[in-house]
Amino acid sequence: MKSKLFALLIVITSLSLLVTAIPVHANYVPKQGDYFTYHETADVSNGQGSTYTGYTDHTVTDGTEKMNTLYGNGTVASRYNYAWTWNDNQGSPTKTASSAGNFTWSSKSFYYVRGNDSQIGYVNPLHVWYYMNSSQPMGATFYLLNTQMSILDKNYSYQLPSQNRYVQSIYSQGKSSYYRNDTYGKFTASYTWSTYFDPSTGYIIGYNWVEQDSGSSGNSFTYTENLYVTATSYSLATAAAPPGPGLSSLLYPLIAFAAILLIIIVIVIVAVVARRRRGLPQHAYDYSRTPTPYAPPAPQTINLEPKQPPAQQIVIKEVAKVKCKVLWSTSRHYCIGLSNMRGRDDLKHASYRASCSRTLPSSRVACLFQF
Repeated sequence: MKSKLFALLIVITSLSLLVTAIPVHANYVPKQGDYFTYHETADVSNGQGSTYTGYTDHTVTDGTEKMNTLYGNGTVASRYNYAWTWNDNQGSPTKTASSAGNFTWSSKSFYYVRGNDSQIGYVNPLHVWYYMNSSQPMGATFYLLNTQMSILDKNYSYQLPSQNRYVQSIYSQGKSSYYRNDTYGKFTASYTWSTYFDPSTGYIIGYNWVEQDSGSSGNSFTYTENLYVTATSYSLATAAAPPGPGLSSLLYPLIAFAAILLIIIVIVIVAVVARRRRGLPQHAYDYSRTPTPYAPPAPQTINLEPKQPPAQQIVIKEVAKVKCKVLWSTSRHYCIGLSNMRGRDDLKHASYRASCSRTLPSSRVACLFQF
């Protein structure tokens, strides 16, 4: 019982150490004066079909998001501004434009409340794209614009191009599709959106958007967006460079697997040690099963006499004195008596073979006649 409790204590301690190894932050409440500036590039490439084979275009956008007022109910009054430049490889004239405006959003529901920062083509309710609840655990889901995102890593090393360093981030990803109907044409668009947020504040650090557009007439292209912050009112924590491309997102699963494997090994060792300490059960010894001491066999007496069955014997009650002639043979003693018995003519001049007992005196021999 003690060994089981000890093993359980080890498991609980190991899991608690694993959980505490993952950084946890309380949900940040936006403050007046929070802001960030960003740089974004958008590209159309990999064109196919009669319209888009060989076609490319490139858009550069620079903008700012600033939180001006925070109300008691969690509503944040903000202002945005951005400017963009567009050109393609077909010799089309370069296009430029800008936009600015005020809007409000909720730091509790994460919805745009009144207006938005020029988000077009989305349906309500619409979530802000640059802020999340950073206290959510790994695997939790949340929304950006109309896309459901899943948290894949709470301690991802994101390479920030504007500062030429790695910073700590929360990595999340969402996948979905929509129907495009704009200046590019009509297409079914499928995309993957990968985002990186500051673990301390929940504000955006960067994202990349990869979209594949396919039309019914055989035209298709790839559309990508890449955004990263260039300045922030909040500090970004430096992170170590990841061990290799794509390994950062697998770091915690690998750590978790190693920790579980270590726990299993510890439990097995504890169980083996506990079993050895119990010892073997005691049993009464059965002395009846003790083997008999070895004794050499007694030497055998060799008898060279042939083993013949004894001759059938007839006992004659009448005892007579006869003259016996003893003959010796190699196997036994015989006496042959010739008897001339009175009153017994049937025995007259008969020869008989009799066994003579050596225990009698030689003058008196009891002969047992055998016919």
